[in-house]
Amino acid sequence: MKSELSNHIYLDYAATTPLDPRVGEAMQPYFAHSFGNPSSTHQHGQAAEAAVENARQAIARVFNCQPKEVLFTSCGSESDNLALRGAALAARNARGANHLLISPVEHPAVSKTAEQLDRYFGFTLETLPVDEHGRVSAEAVKAMLRPETALVSVMAANNEIGTINPVDEIGQVCREAGVAFHTDAVQAAAHLPFDFATLPVDLISVGAHKLYGPKGVGALIVREGTPLLPIQTGGGQEHGLRAGTSNVPYLVGQAEAFRLAAAERGTRRARLVEMRDHLIRTVLDSIPDSKLTGHPTERLPNHASFAFKSVDGNELLMILDAEGFSCSSGSACKTGNPEPSTVLKALNLTDDWALGSLRVTLSHHTKDEELEQFIEFLPEAVRRVRVLRGMV
Repeated sequence: MKSELSNHIYLDYAATTPLDPRVGEAMQPYFAHSFGNPSSTHQHGQAAEAAVENARQAIARVFNCQPKEVLFTSCGSESDNLALRGAALAARNARGANHLLISPVEHPAVSKTAEQLDRYFGFTLETLPVDEHGRVSAEAVKAMLRPETALVSVMAANNEIGTINPVDEIGQVCREAGVAFHTDAVQAAAHLPFDFATLPVDLISVGAHKLYGPKGVGALIVREGTPLLPIQTGGGQEHGLRAGTSNVPYLVGQAEAFRLAAAERGTRRARLVEMRDHLIRTVLDSIPDSKLTGHPTERLPNHASFAFKSVDGNELLMILDAEGFSCSSGSACKTGNPEPSTVLKALNLTDDWALGSLRVTLSHHTKDEELEQFIEFLPEAVRRVRVLRGMV
């Protein structure tokens, strides 16, 4: 999909997605016409409250949960923060639990929150092992659970390498142990179904802007009876668990985005898998010293991620950007010193591989000719970086 602003071919849909025009149309009346505060008792407020509750019911239908189990937030990161802090503090208050288990490949919204709980709030944080694809096993979780474990958090699918985790198996282990289980599904919810009625998960974090909804709105699905302390206090919105005036148009937009994603999941997935697999095969065949990162089959349908030996990922991104392609990389440049991401380090890649990471994420709107243009240029881009580094 070409951006109207830059005329680039956009291949970074795991970072964010454009707003679906149908979502924008659903949101529009709530910016100026139905503008009331849902907490007000007059007719303007009642109309806004009805819109919020209709949005809650729509999300509940997508996840097959009760409307009261849908807690609205400002984004996926806030949902992660509330899940970890709220559940951990509630578990410690209820039964003295002070042990946290997370995977080493979590989004920073999970990992940084867990680290803060460890450093400043007296919790003990342990990191679960992952295999060479970045996947957590239920057996590993079972082996590391303690009587004092307050919460386990393992993401449903990794944003950087696309690997899908067996959250149903992990959740069953946690349920048998009586430990709350949270999964960050911000990436996964755009592509995978989540049946909350049967899935043994207690808290699911989601966000709208990964599936053609607006930025700045998310939700936390909280199983009824799961202890949770509010982190943001005030007026008592969201059942007293998340204070703040409801962002009515964005909640309406989020609900419509999730409704469309669920309704169109099958057709979107078929096209995405076909493009993804073609991209992966061609890149690995055409570029020497290249490898796929993440699981070869248990991965998001729109997600391809690679490591190229003796390549600087940031230099590669700049060359691609200059040629008109928007992608992303897992390596970060800090004060001029490139470092591989924590995710790639967890895969035990050596630096000469991990620094050359590239993430390419697709949309069902991506055109075949756009993907072919990228596939045709990428080998040349990698070659140029290796020349710059004196490796050719």
